[in-house]
Amino acid sequence: MSPTPRTHRRRRLFHRPLPLAAVGALIATAAVAVPQFTPDASAATTLRGYADGRGVRIGAAVADGPLQGESAYTSVLDREFNSVTAENAMKWDALEPSRNSYNWAAADRLVGHAAARNQGVRGHTLVWYAQLPSWLKNGSFSASELNTLLKKHIDTTVGRYKGRIYAWDVVNEAFNEDGSMRGSLWQDKLGTGHIANALRWAHAADPSAKLYINDYNIEADNAKSDALYNLAKQLLAQGVPLHGIGFQSHFVVGGLPSSMKANLKRFSDLGLEVSVTELDVRIPLPASSAELAQQSTDYKTASENCLGVPRCAGVTVWGLTDKYSWVPGTFSGYGAALPYNESYGAKPAYTGLSNGLDPAA
Repeated sequence: MSPTPRTHRRRRLFHRPLPLAAVGALIATAAVAVPQFTPDASAATTLRGYADGRGVRIGAAVADGPLQGESAYTSVLDREFNSVTAENAMKWDALEPSRNSYNWAAADRLVGHAAARNQGVRGHTLVWYAQLPSWLKNGSFSASELNTLLKKHIDTTVGRYKGRIYAWDVVNEAFNEDGSMRGSLWQDKLGTGHIANALRWAHAADPSAKLYINDYNIEADNAKSDALYNLAKQLLAQGVPLHGIGFQSHFVVGGLPSSMKANLKRFSDLGLEVSVTELDVRIPLPASSAELAQQSTDYKTASENCLGVPRCAGVTVWGLTDKYSWVPGTFSGYGAALPYNESYGAKPAYTGLSNGLDPAA
């Protein structure tokens, strides 16, 4: 995810849920009451219960601040999600703010929290043009030096969490909208070959982790997704360890592309996993009841678009509550993008996501 504006397993049996309106009301009440994490039979009607029943991931991007001290936040996170992604804690600027001086505290907290609650961890992200530490971004490194620095970063980061992260967004946002390669520190100095190298290094550091290329505005069949599709085919033909494609899916309400499912399927047909990795649906503020209803439909459709395709590994929402969403600070006049409101009440979007996960809905 970019901080700046962009165009862009165990299977379990579960009982038929209560009417979804009643479920939403119960969840909203439970979130306000801040129950402790206590798995029980009612978990089958949570997002996590439905995802577990289908053998897929339902994830949320996690902010370190509320993870440390906000019980309402962790209550919803632990009850509803079987996967977590660090919103910022695993990006290079957070991990190595000064050269050779590491800060693993926030990333370690998330990995430890997830392990204690039987949640998978999705690593995000290793190679990106943004959120680089100033010493790297402003340094005058040769191509050879940059290659060495990138390999060290991947070896160190992936190696630290070997066996504890099920998938990595190895390369993030490498393309422009017209399908050309995005100019970046890596592309400009190392060329497109840095992508294959990064995947190989990550695989060597943790052979068990699934390795992804992740991008936005690739949900539709367009020039950008065509370019990524062609690169994926080339990498696979070369024997590069690419295992999946992440579709960020930052949508405007009512704006899901009609070609989304077919587009995900063509990547799946290459033998790759597909995942919706950063789902949110922003609304012009103030949000109307009609827009909230459409948002619910969009969440349902987006999740069904992925889960209806072979090799869909799951869906991750970029946050869980509007209280901490990145949207208002990035897209002026927009917000209300997530399944829970600022008071941790379940919105219609929660019902839509639930319906998308529930095969009986």
